[in-house]
Amino acid sequence: MSIIKSVVFDIGGVLIDWNPRHLYRKIFSSEEEMELFLSEVCTYEWNVQQDGGTLFSVATAELSAKFPAYSDKIALYYGRWEEMLGGELSDTVKIFNELKSAGMPLYALSNWSHEAFPVAYERYGFMKQFDGLVVSGYEKLLKPDHAIYRVLMNRYNVNPAESVYIDDNKPNADAAAELGFHSIHFHSADQLRQELRSLGLGV
Repeated sequence: MSIIKSVVFDIGGVLIDWNPRHLYRKIFSSEEEMELFLSEVCTYEWNVQQDGGTLFSVATAELSAKFPAYSDKIALYYGRWEEMLGGELSDTVKIFNELKSAGMPLYALSNWSHEAFPVAYERYGFMKQFDGLVVSGYEKLLKPDHAIYRVLMNRYNVNPAESVYIDDNKPNADAAAELGFHSIHFHSADQLRQELRSLGLGV
């Protein structure tokens, strides 16, 4: 019999295919130019600041002042943000649905801007099946800070020793492990299914 009594999912990269390249491949004529832009201008680290609560308008204005030659392309990052959303990662959503059907309580802990999250929440049907969600933009806290994990634990009475945490970002998965979760660094649905089975879950 499994000791696991709840499962906590990250969303982007685990359940949803989010990638700025979905948008910027339409904008840049070459992969090289696009990758330079995403590594030097609209970086992953810059986007995470908005996940922590910085307003899109403020972030866009500040970055445009720093890189005026790219101001038009910077404006597209949040102006056409929805085009960065791909589809559901169907193989992982299938596991999610199997766990839900088995009666397993499911939670989300996600770094996501409070300005963008409602769009994804309405677009993807599985999002409404969570038993609880903690989203960084609303909390003004970011993974891997232990504080946001504790928000989840306290708000929903989640015991890490009896919970699985799943994230495609290794530092975030490591932080969960430090707090006592059975942490899985997500690479693929097949790998996730195998690791869940090793914890006694019937998926």
